[in-house]
Amino acid sequence: MTWDTLFLLANYWAIGGWIALAFLPRGPRILSLILYAGVSLLCLAYAIMLGGFLTGTIDPGGPGGGSFTTLAGVMRLFAAPGGATLGWIHYLAFDLFTGLWIARDADNKGFGRVVQLPFLFLTLMVGPVGLLAWLVVRERRARAQARAK
Repeated sequence: MTWDTLFLLANYWAIGGWIALAFLPRGPRILSLILYAGVSLLCLAYAIMLGGFLTGTIDPGGPGGGSFTTLAGVMRLFAAPGGATLGWIHYLAFDLFTGLWIARDADNKGFGRVVQLPFLFLTLMVGPVGLLAWLVVRERRARAQARAK
């Protein structure tokens, strides 16, 4: 399998999770499916790739010699097709997990789907911005619920 193919498969897998999160009924089965079949499989792919890179059993392609300790080292990691794919799967997994948390939190706080969709879209496209926006919006309702208990 090429890095391009793995990159596309991971994208399609994550988009499937996002579509389910945004548009399917959020019962326990769907939420579990998104968490375990969506997020966990992305995490597993990441772990296998990372382990393979660290042990030398998977060739990331490209120049190699990267590290996580310097900007230049991270740039070398991402210069390799496998390194860029690894980084992308990392983003996909964490953004989908964050979107799942936002959706569950919004449901628990009584926010409707129409209100949630912009935050989910922001999280899909620019993860930390979507999370920050949600944290700002949820704050008043979270405090009100805490006082009511």
